Amino acid sequence: MPTDLQQVDPEIAELISLEARRQSDTLALIPSENHASAAVMAATGSLLTNKYSEGYPGRRYYEGQQLIDRVEQLAIDRAKAVFGVEHANVQPYSGSPANLAIYFAFLKPGDTIMGMALPMGGHLTHGAEVSITGSFFRGVHYGVQKETGRVDFDQVRELALRERPRVIICGGTAIPRQIDFATFREIADEADALLVADIAHIAGLVAGGAHPSPAPYADVISTTTHKTLRGPRGAMIMSREQHAAALDKAVFPGLQGGPHNHTTAAIAVTLKEAATEDFKRYAQQIIANAWALAETLLEAGFDLVSGGTDNHLILIDLSNKDVTGKVVSQALDRAGIVTNFNTVPFDKRRPFNPSGLRIGTPAITTRGMKEAEMRQVGRWINDGVEAAKKGDEATLARIRDDVRELGQSFPVPGAAAQSRIASGV
Repeated sequence: MPTDLQQVDPEIAELISLEARRQSDTLALIPSENHASAAVMAATGSLLTNKYSEGYPGRRYYEGQQLIDRVEQLAIDRAKAVFGVEHANVQPYSGSPANLAIYFAFLKPGDTIMGMALPMGGHLTHGAEVSITGSFFRGVHYGVQKETGRVDFDQVRELALRERPRVIICGGTAIPRQIDFATFREIADEADALLVADIAHIAGLVAGGAHPSPAPYADVISTTTHKTLRGPRGAMIMSREQHAAALDKAVFPGLQGGPHNHTTAAIAVTLKEAATEDFKRYAQQIIANAWALAETLLEAGFDLVSGGTDNHLILIDLSNKDVTGKVVSQALDRAGIVTNFNTVPFDKRRPFNPSGLRIGTPAITTRGMKEAEMRQVGRWINDGVEAAKKGDEATLARIRDDVRELGQSFPVPGAAAQSRIASGV
């Protein structure tokens, strides 16, 4: 029986090799993307994927779990230590089912949940109408102040006291500023609501001490593991001990079957990396890089939502540039700069062709880039926007050549090894 990927499936092997080259030759500025370490990818691709393990350590429905239990317990213990929490569940398959499990643990269909509105920077799973969370539950939503682009806490308090949600969610997917967990806690107490902090985007910053932690304030914390935390595509739910049993039951058997043991192992590796001094320096550099990039864009006349950033993310309102986010994101992609179009608060355009562009610095910081490179990236973005407006493909091609040259000096972790594995070398 053939054993290497190239022999078994040359088509997939070629696509993996091409993707390794694409990642190396471009700059990933999508703030929800990162480059996992070779160690994390090794665990993700391990034979732990062969084992079925319904249940929790010491309480499984299948035999042969002696080593799997140790793997999962390591991940749990490391999550509790890194984030300073009393309980951790490392089994959720991804962020969306993790949030759904939280609701399943505490709510009944039709109960009210309150989160940031999707166009304001929230997430689908915070009760958006197009999501199952907005179909099964009654979603009410807060926004940001038009003048500042920051959370409008007067609105949050008024809405919470009027609607009396069972759950209040803080966090989102396009928030360029620090989350004020303490004020959310005050409002949740006033409204007698459970406070859930969705830190999927900022988990690595929290772990690295570069963003305040929700642990002293939130009843429950959810996060993915693949964004700023730089791990595999998985998720975790963390909480105070009093909520542990309800959350564990909601994940299994409530929502999922057997955990993905290879992902659990990779999460454990990720958390070991996150506990290092090197990771703390990385988290600080993400923010320093975001500031350098934001300042360069501001100097070039870009309108940034909230006027800048406190974290890894920058949300650009392109309205004053007379071009849409979709046109710019596609043009920058041709130039080797990978971003995503996004709505901005009070956007007058539709979500599929909005006014905004969402960018971030986790992945390029992983590659070792610093402030000088950020300023160059900012200049390329400015040139790319002007080229997009004019249909100037020659400029986009020139930027792509320059981006490829820069990328050669800052290798993607594990890309060369992935390419070798795919080619059977």
